[in-house]
Amino acid sequence: MTTTNAIEKTTRRILTRRGVLWLGQTCNLRCHFCYFLDRVRAKNHPEHLFMNLDKAKEICSTLVDTYGNNSVDIQGGEPTIHPDINALVRHCRDINLMPTLITNAIVLSRKEECQRLRDAGIRDMLISVNGLGETYDTISGVPNSHKRQMAALDNIREIGIPFRFNCVLAKSILSGLTEVARLAIDSGARVMNFIAFNPFEDQQKNGRSLENVPSYMEVSGPLTNSLDLLIHAGVECNVRYYPLCMVEDRYRKYLYNFQQLPYDLHEWDYASWSWTGQQSQRMRDGHVTPVVSLREANTWSRLFNDKDAYMTADISVEDEYRHSAFIRAQEHCAYQYAPQCSTCSIKNICDGFHGDYAPLFSADEAHSVDLGGEVNDPLYYIRQQEKIVEEEDWNWALKG
Repeated sequence: MTTTNAIEKTTRRILTRRGVLWLGQTCNLRCHFCYFLDRVRAKNHPEHLFMNLDKAKEICSTLVDTYGNNSVDIQGGEPTIHPDINALVRHCRDINLMPTLITNAIVLSRKEECQRLRDAGIRDMLISVNGLGETYDTISGVPNSHKRQMAALDNIREIGIPFRFNCVLAKSILSGLTEVARLAIDSGARVMNFIAFNPFEDQQKNGRSLENVPSYMEVSGPLTNSLDLLIHAGVECNVRYYPLCMVEDRYRKYLYNFQQLPYDLHEWDYASWSWTGQQSQRMRDGHVTPVVSLREANTWSRLFNDKDAYMTADISVEDEYRHSAFIRAQEHCAYQYAPQCSTCSIKNICDGFHGDYAPLFSADEAHSVDLGGEVNDPLYYIRQQEKIVEEEDWNWALKG
């Protein structure tokens, strides 16, 4: 099987159709900022072991048949070490669910492994490049992992698999952030994503500290320098989970908080994510649970006093996604607003500060943005950004 290398770019924003599958939290690295670090370390955790191929296939088929997804991010842990990963990629292709692997790519330093994924029909790779050289080896906890990742990148390029980069904005990475951006440019990465070090999942359990979390003021300089390099080179760049006020206005079209995420075609559909995010769909044992609609998932929130009225109300799909964004930010992740946010024009489209950020640094960095009135459109900034669209998505993402 093959995948196209053809892309177009657009400023049209439309809800994503991409799903996500967690195969299990088994990994060959131990990155200290991993959302699932405790589950990766604990072999007895119910989400640690990989699920079998049949269960993974069932989940992927449900993404297509129930949620209308047409692409999927397959991740672990580390998906390349799943014994049936090539068969799962082939199944996704067979049901017209374009497969991406979120991977550290270490296994792909063996060219034959890379070729097998290509033959199975992998669409592209989203490679976690969290620093270079010794920095990466220290972060990953595995000697020579950077060398193996660069060998894998050479193989991926030679075999012709498209790829994008992820990079976490942890303190240890900042000094080399522009070098990661230059690697993205020189190697031909289609997209460079910068991801704030978030208090998600296992990181909510005191995983973040002054030793590993940088302040937004520390991040902003290296981040904007890296963005300048990528923008000049024509590489799409995105910044996840970062307060809008912490960069100049010209960079805000690249910032994606929870309200903006579902309008990125390479991010996850909140409806299917609400289902695959349940533990039954993230562990080896047990059957998959009944599917849920996004509206049903939203009623699990404390935001709605009258859940029956919400279920029958005439609410647009876009508003359902926005409600889900509020729930994810405020309830799941405990994001907070600083006092300065109360007079900010863009507060309504910004998540604010991570839940445990203020105790680490206070909220004095926040500043109020004055645009002469409140902004309520979550697409206000991001509709100015050009984003890539793969050929398989042209008929709906470009033409509606």
